[in-house]
This record gives sequence, structure tokens and C-alpha cells, in this order.
Amino acid sequence: MTPGTDVTQPTTLGADNGYASLVDDLTYRFDGIHDRATVTAAVEQSRIRLEATATIPDFLPVLVARFAREQLTAAAQADGRIATTMPELLFVCVHNAGRSQLAAALAQQLSNGKVHVRSAGSDPTGEINPLVVQVLAERGIALTDAYPKPLTNDVVRAADVIVTMGCGDTCPVFPGRRYLDWDIPDPNGADLNTVRDIRDQIQAHITALLRDLNL
Repeated sequence: MTPGTDVTQPTTLGADNGYASLVDDLTYRFDGIHDRATVTAAVEQSRIRLEATATIPDFLPVLVARFAREQLTAAAQADGRIATTMPELLFVCVHNAGRSQLAAALAQQLSNGKVHVRSAGSDPTGEINPLVVQVLAERGIALTDAYPKPLTNDVVRAADVIVTMGCGDTCPVFPGRRYLDWDIPDPNGADLNTVRDIRDQIQAHITALLRDLNL
């Protein structure tokens, strides 16, 4: 699946009245950074992309709000309109339901908050693998706010290091970024002990990456 377009690209879709307050809120939040047209486009594109994978439609507005905010922030960081104060790491797998979620959660914990992490999927599913949630809980990490989300150009442009795991050549390449590919098995359909092994493999990679970043 091709990553999404930049949120600053124009959209031909009309605004939905159900999301008018969200556009208002984000326009206020990003005042001086993004104009209303850009915010509206981000909300509309976020809604379209998340509708395809939303398993509980009632939660869709909440996820759209979060995803649009994340995309607008990433776009502003990539364009230098929001300063970054720590390394930006992006973890990408196919479904954003297993490996990339594990990597993002472990990187956040092991770095003691010294990196900012994002994750995405080249073909995201509707929910996170429950065994992934379980094995992270065993390490004291509660994966309560995470959700599968699609890969977009903006999060790639905002990243300093992009780590791919099994998503082939779907990740766009931009100059000045560091790209790594980790050969990690997919936990989808695996038993609990196998998912624990996958967690530990990812943790070893994360530890080495953080050490390489002098963190």
C-alpha cells in the first residue's frame, strides 16, 4: 500500500458537519502553524483512512482526532515549523498491530522518554494483537492508547530513524534519514511463548539502537 499524501495537499472532499468542532479545535491548536484549509484536509484524510479499519465505529471520531493531530504535528516538524528536542523514531510493519507497536512501546520505556516514537503500518488492521498487549504488560507497559494507523509521508519526513519490519519497499525514502530493516517474525497467529520471543528480539534491537544513539 502506498503511504498517504502530505496533509498540506489539497482535498476535494467536503467537510462533514460531525467533525466541524474537531476542525475548530485543531485550527486553534495549530494557529500560526497550519491554516484552516490544511487542518480540514488532515481531518478528512484521517477519517477516510481510518474508516477502512475501524472495528468500533463509535470510536472513530476519537481516533480521527488523534490521527489528524499526529499528522499535523509530523508535517510541521518535517517542515521545521515545530522544533524537535529529541530523536524521532518511526517503527513500521505491515499491520501496525504487532512488531511496530512492540518496538515503539519498548523504545519509549527503555529510553526513559529520551526519544519520541511513532509507529505505522503499510496495511494496518483494526486492532492490536492481544498477545502483544499481554507480553508488554509483563514488562510493565500498558498499551492502552495505541491503535493501528496507516503509514504516511509526513511521519516518515518527520523521523530521524525509520525502522521497517517486514513491510518491503512500501516505506518512502527521503534524504537525510537513517533507514534500518530488522528481520523480525510476524507475531500474527503465533502462540504466547513465540510472541514473548519476538518481544525479546525487538528489545535487543532497541537496546542496540539506543546505545548507538548515545542514549
